[in-house]
Amino acid sequence: MTALRVLVVDDEQPALDELTFLLRSDDRVREVIACRSATDGLRTLRETDVDAVFLDIQMPGLSGLELAEVLSRFRQPPAVVFVTAHEQHAVEAFDLHAVDYVLKPVRAERLAEAVRRVSDSGRRPPGEDTQIAVERGGVTRLIDRGDITHVEAHGDYARLHTASDEAYLVRIPLSTLEEDWRPAGFWRIHRSLLVALAHVSEVRSENGRTSVVVGGVELPVSRRHSKELRDLLVRRARGGAS
Repeated sequence: MTALRVLVVDDEQPALDELTFLLRSDDRVREVIACRSATDGLRTLRETDVDAVFLDIQMPGLSGLELAEVLSRFRQPPAVVFVTAHEQHAVEAFDLHAVDYVLKPVRAERLAEAVRRVSDSGRRPPGEDTQIAVERGGVTRLIDRGDITHVEAHGDYARLHTASDEAYLVRIPLSTLEEDWRPAGFWRIHRSLLVALAHVSEVRSENGRTSVVVGGVELPVSRRHSKELRDLLVRRARGGAS
């Protein structure tokens, strides 16, 4: 694996210093460039090629989201990882194809996972999906993550439902899958449900209740997630039509 050159952008010096230190301590990173503003970061990116940008979101002047939108127009855009104290921008980050979304305060092991995702995004050919190892009746099978329509929580386990109406139980908490699979288009719609946005065929509203149809199955959407889900699906639809 080729070591990464990364750019870190954060207007708060302590946060910038901590993130720079943690990234320089990672063997997979060969160089870290630090900037105190998105404007300086953009100037650096026009002069220097980097593999990834670790971006704060709320900054004076040009925001991290605005910088990421500019980067998306580059011929070969770097991977983007948002590092922020604010959860509410995850929809916009996903819409901009961010590789990861890390919440502050940053834990070293969580940042290491973000670096792994950056490395994987560079190695994976376009269109290649992740395969998941599942067991049934003592037989281990590999299923494509792209075939999974939704995921249902079962305590410390999760049940993976596929487009072929098969289901598999894996010993992974739903919260872990939510964090790991969000960049691949899986979104929480209920405390016990994740859906693959690519498989959502309908959104239904009746008597103040919202549900989605995924793989021919109607699933409830909690009130707290309904608006966010609608906004995200509208953005995806507009993106697909453009």
